[in-house]
Amino acid sequence: MSGERDPGLQPERTRLAWRRTTLSGTVAAVLAVRTALHGGASPAGVLVCALCCALWLGFLLLAHHRIRALAATPVPPPLTPRRAAAAALCTVATAVCAAALVVV
Repeated sequence: MSGERDPGLQPERTRLAWRRTTLSGTVAAVLAVRTALHGGASPAGVLVCALCCALWLGFLLLAHHRIRALAATPVPPPLTPRRAAAAALCTVATAVCAAALVVV
C-alpha cells in the first residue's frame, strides 16, 4: 500500500457532504412549513416560516456555489471565511426559527 493519497477523493467527499447538508436543510424547511400551517396559520408562524424558507434558499445558494467550485477544478479553492460564516449563520438562524415555530 502506497503512502500517496488520491487528491480526487477529498473534493468528492466534500461535494457529497454539501449535498447531504442541503438535503437535511430541505427537510427542515418542509417541516417548518408543515408546523407553521398545522392547525391554522398564525401571522407570527407564517412570518417565521417565511424567514426559515429564506434562510434555506440562502444556504442552498451557498451550497450550490461550493459544489460547483469543487467540481470545476482538480484542486478546488478553499472555502472563504465569508461564505463559511454565511453558511453557519444560515444554519444557526434556521435552528432558531425552528425553535420559534415550536414555541409559537
